[in-house]
Amino acid sequence: MQPSQRPPAVSIQGLTKHYANGFQALKGVDLDIQRGEIFALLGPNGAGKTTMISIVCGLVTPSGGRVTVGGFDTARDYRATRSLIGLVPQELTTDAFETVWATVNFSRGLFGKPPDAALVEQVLRDLTLWDKRHEKMMALSGGMKRRVMIAKALSHEPEILFLDEPTAGVDVELRRDMWEMVRKLRERGVTIILTTHYIEEAEEMADRIGVIRQGQLIVVQEKKALMKQLGKKQLTVELEHPLEALPAELAEWNLVLKPGGHTLQREFLAGEGSGVAPLLRRLGELGIGYTDVNTRQSSLEDIFVSLVHEEGARA
Repeated sequence: MQPSQRPPAVSIQGLTKHYANGFQALKGVDLDIQRGEIFALLGPNGAGKTTMISIVCGLVTPSGGRVTVGGFDTARDYRATRSLIGLVPQELTTDAFETVWATVNFSRGLFGKPPDAALVEQVLRDLTLWDKRHEKMMALSGGMKRRVMIAKALSHEPEILFLDEPTAGVDVELRRDMWEMVRKLRERGVTIILTTHYIEEAEEMADRIGVIRQGQLIVVQEKKALMKQLGKKQLTVELEHPLEALPAELAEWNLVLKPGGHTLQREFLAGEGSGVAPLLRRLGELGIGYTDVNTRQSSLEDIFVSLVHEEGARA
């Protein structure tokens, strides 16, 4: 099979999940995640992010739909799909009395991988765990335990890595180390799917963004296209002298005169031109002086909040 004909890293079709209490966590989710990409799944608490990841990883049984990993069906070819996946869950679950070294090596062995001391050493060094390799898990801080969870997920050299809120509640140093490792893994062709509450991380790292709310994917798009399509810019002009009202000659610019009369503002889509130069020329023609001009572009977090708020208003 040619590289272009290889199946997606993860393919999700019509995925649903109903719980016994009647709660529907997922409602017909369709999603393809391509090999070698970094895909960020964003959503408020309870949106279905962890449920979806848990189903793909074989930890939760779906109510309906189909999931394939590397072309293998997760229900029919469980062993094949699970061996391709590394998972860093939200919860810290380790044997308190084992050492870091034993914990990571044991995780590698669970997948039938032969011992590889050099590989495990490199993983521990990359996560600043090498000096802690003989420490028992119970003696580690929460941040160090999180590092061990990441090391466990990488111990069997997975092709696909799921990071479920991997930096929640951890220090800045771990976040820096982990994202540096993510970059290295991507260079090696590893597919990475992450959920995070630190949306600036997704904005920096991800190739594509998916937003899930109430069990439904409401948008899946390349990050740059999403920022261009839904992102907004705000133009602010600070005036030299206050205006009592917006002149009729400026009506075409869709400007807002802020209270006090010293500030003009205009919002426009990121993909549109700002029209700064023509506007300033027009102000000059009208004899309106200004002292400062600046533009601000909305962040991915702004877009995420607006999407979730909009969908919530429709629900």
